[in-house]
Amino acid sequence: MNELPQDAYMLLSFVNMKLRDRYETLAALCEDLGCDEAELCARLAVIGYTYSPAQNRFL
Repeated sequence: MNELPQDAYMLLSFVNMKLRDRYETLAALCEDLGCDEAELCARLAVIGYTYSPAQNRFL
C-alpha cells in the first residue's frame, strides 16, 4: 500500500474515485493495486467510513 495516499482523507478520495471510474468491487481494486482489503478498510474506518458494496464506495 506504499503507492496509496498516506493521509486518510486523500486515501478516501482516491479510492472512491477509482471505485467509481474503474473498479466494480473493492476486491478488484485491492487485487489490482496489490493492497490488503482489510487494512484499507481499517484505515478508512479510523475516519468513520465503511465500504458499501451496494453503492461500491466508502460512506
